[in-house]
Amino acid sequence: MPFVTVSDGTRIFYQDAGIGPTVVFSHGWPLTGDDWERQLVFLQLHGFRTIAHDRRGHGRPDATFDHNDMDTYSDDLAKVIETLNLSEIVLVGHSTGGGEVTRYLGRHGTARVKKAVLLDAVPPVMVQSESNPEGTPIEVFDGFRAQILANRSQLYLDVPIPFYGMNRPGAVVSEGLKLNWWRQGMMGDLKSHHDCIKVFSETDMTEDLKRIDIPLLIIHGDDDQIVPIHDSALKAAKLAPHATLKIYPGAPHGLMATHTEQFNADLLAFITA
Repeated sequence: MPFVTVSDGTRIFYQDAGIGPTVVFSHGWPLTGDDWERQLVFLQLHGFRTIAHDRRGHGRPDATFDHNDMDTYSDDLAKVIETLNLSEIVLVGHSTGGGEVTRYLGRHGTARVKKAVLLDAVPPVMVQSESNPEGTPIEVFDGFRAQILANRSQLYLDVPIPFYGMNRPGAVVSEGLKLNWWRQGMMGDLKSHHDCIKVFSETDMTEDLKRIDIPLLIIHGDDDQIVPIHDSALKAAKLAPHATLKIYPGAPHGLMATHTEQFNADLLAFITA
């Protein structure tokens, strides 16, 4: 299995397949690079090389007691990119992975990156505060922390329902999607997943967005029950200098699985434009 060893000795797992220009994917919490499987194969069949790593403590990499923070996540991504000597890449990040991509671009620059995509991503910052009154109250994230410690397995069966909009009238309830979400979540480390809740909810990436000097496509479902669009994409699109915002009416947080054909087509069009 392919791993990159980062500065603190942690081994980061990655998938690497296909031939052609390179697209690098960062996944959401508490999932793995497998969550991108529909996009990975689609792009490989269209002449691209795809790379999807598992974040530390998620899936197949080593878990660490500390260093679960957005700076470290972005540094791990940078190490993967540098070790594989990638250039002229497109970065794609979903949810927490969108935060990882944003912090990478703000912290490491765009020398190796030509374009980026944020999908239902957490930037600029999720948690409610005096400076972000529209945000999600801290009590919501405290609830997630309590639930993950009490019964992570049950939580990971429950979250996919709003994640994919299965609780909406007329929605298709896919047991396969739910179980695949549960499978990915249970592969990871409990403490890492617990700590990551603070990372994705409280990290402020406002200044990182302002530093992104490459074309940025922001895609978000307007029925995202996990990362509400009003406090994420609508703000991020105003902060990033070269952002284009595309809203999917009625789409949920996990729209790459529920709106696969539309998202894949939009992704391919943006990459090849």
